[in-house]
Amino acid sequence: MIKKNKQKISTSGTCAGCPIGIIARTVLNGTDNPIAVTNATGCMEVTTTIYPNTSWKVPYIHSVFGNAGATVSGMETAYKALLKKGKIKTEKPVKFVAFGGDGGTYDIGLQALSGALERKHDFLYVCYDNGAYMNTGNQRSGGTPFGASTETTPAGKESFGKEVIRKDLATIVAGHHIDYVATANVGFIDDFQAKVKKAFETKGPSFILVFSPCPNQWQHSPKKTIEIAKLGTKTCFWPLYEVINGKYKISYRPKSRLKIEEFMQTQGRFKHIFKSKNKEALIKDIQGKVDEEWERVEDLEETGAKV
Repeated sequence: MIKKNKQKISTSGTCAGCPIGIIARTVLNGTDNPIAVTNATGCMEVTTTIYPNTSWKVPYIHSVFGNAGATVSGMETAYKALLKKGKIKTEKPVKFVAFGGDGGTYDIGLQALSGALERKHDFLYVCYDNGAYMNTGNQRSGGTPFGASTETTPAGKESFGKEVIRKDLATIVAGHHIDYVATANVGFIDDFQAKVKKAFETKGPSFILVFSPCPNQWQHSPKKTIEIAKLGTKTCFWPLYEVINGKYKISYRPKSRLKIEEFMQTQGRFKHIFKSKNKEALIKDIQGKVDEEWERVEDLEETGAKV
C-alpha cells in the first residue's frame, strides 16, 4: 500500500473521484532517492499549483503542454554537469520524473518525449491517461477510445463519436529501444507500485502509462472510479503488461474475461452506442478490436519477439 509517512505531495484540488492524486503519490513514494519533477500543462498541473499555493513538496518545474520531455532532458543534463563540476552533492542520485496527460503525451508532447527517449536521458515519464483533453473541456486526443463521445467527436444525428481507434502509445515508446515500458492501472495499485519501483531502478529512460478514469467527462459517479478502472483491465480494454528490454510480459490475466460492454455501460460517453439501432453490431466491432489487441500482446509474450 501507499506509504503515508512520506509527504512529497499534499492533497490537491482535483475533481471528486479523480485518481491523479493517487498516481502522483504512488510515483513519488516509489523511491527513497531525492526527486525532481516536471509536469506538463494539464489536469495534474492546474489542480496542484493553484496560485499562490502548491501541492508539491519536491523540486518542481511546470512545463508547457508540449515540452515535458525536453524539460526533463534539461534537468537531468544540468544535474550531471553540476555533479561533474563538483557544485552539488547528494547522498543518493536524484531521480527525475515527468508527468503528462494523454493530450500532452500522445499528441502535443510526443516529439519532445521521443527525442528524450532516443537520447537515452535518465528519467521516468508517467502518462496519466484519461482519454481526452479533460483540462480544456473533453476534446478528443490520440488516447480517446473508438466510439467515445467528446466535444470534438460528439455523438448525434450527424456523427457517431470517435471513429478511429486510439494510438498504441506503449508500443510507440517501446519502439525507441528503451529498457522499461509498462502499462498500469489505479485499480491495481500493488501492480502499479511494483512497476514504479522497477522503473526507478532502470538506468536510462523508463515509461509508465497509467489508466486514469475521469468522472466528470466519462460521466460516471465519483465513487465508481476504482471499480470502473478495474473493469477496464478485467475486460482487457486496458491490458497490464511490461516491455522489459524489448520483450513483453503480461502482469495480469483475468481469470474470467468480462465483455467490453460491462465496462462501457458504466460511462455516459458511450451511452449513444447502447441507444443505437446498430447496438449489437457496434459492440461486436468494439469487442473484436479489444480481442485483437489482447491477442497481439499474448502472442508477443509467447513468442518472445522483441519490439
